[in-house]
Amino acid sequence: MKAEDALRDFTCFEFTEPQGRWTRPVYRRGAGPAVIVIHEIPGLHPQVLRFASRVAAAGMTVFCPSLFGQPGREVSRGYAAATIVKAICIRREFRVWAADKSSPIIDWLRALAAKAHAECGGRGVGAIGMCFTGGFALAMMTEPSVVAPVLSQPSLPLAAGSARRAAALGVSGAEIACARRRFEAEDLSMIGLRFHGDPMVPDARFAAYKRTFGDRFEAIELDPKDALQDPRLPPHSVLTLNLRDDDPAGPTKKAEARVIAFFKDRTGA
Repeated sequence: MKAEDALRDFTCFEFTEPQGRWTRPVYRRGAGPAVIVIHEIPGLHPQVLRFASRVAAAGMTVFCPSLFGQPGREVSRGYAAATIVKAICIRREFRVWAADKSSPIIDWLRALAAKAHAECGGRGVGAIGMCFTGGFALAMMTEPSVVAPVLSQPSLPLAAGSARRAAALGVSGAEIACARRRFEAEDLSMIGLRFHGDPMVPDARFAAYKRTFGDRFEAIELDPKDALQDPRLPPHSVLTLNLRDDDPAGPTKKAEARVIAFFKDRTGA
């Protein structure tokens, strides 16, 4: 698929957060309360846009920022490797190894969420991160408009053999405290998704989410045999590359439906 075909139904605008540090393109589609869809590695690829389009079809406005990579480009091993090396490892917006700090780009995402809520209304804003950005939606909870965080295969901090990082959430203590406080005061919750055995999302990390947030953390953990088998990578991307569209009643489609229903309920769509 050509990039322009994948992006055809989206409008694009440039967004700069109030501090003026970063400007990124944002692709928008739909009407109704806002959901921020933060793409995975290597970029805003067609399967991420497919998921965003389904959220829009359910009565919401999706905002898809392009943080790295080439919007609309299909995934390949070479493209993913180049993105990691060229676009991520050398950028100051991201913290790949930090166990107890979120990435600076979260400030930009919070500002985008505030803008989206002001424009789209509703009870608040949904946010989903995927893989490299999986934990970003949790850190965004310090923005009052964010009411529905979803963490799909949250892969930061990279564990790389470190037990401490394997159990880490990649957010600060203050962000965790804020999320816990809001979950109780506003009766909110979050969803986390992964395939069992995914080395990028260690068991210890999901155990830490459960220990930290208790019943406010809804874990959706799938058997890798239920994934769409993709030669480009083992089962990892629950809602995109490994989603089984050919099995409408299967576990990955049920997970997709649960996330979309969660966004609708929390945002008031």
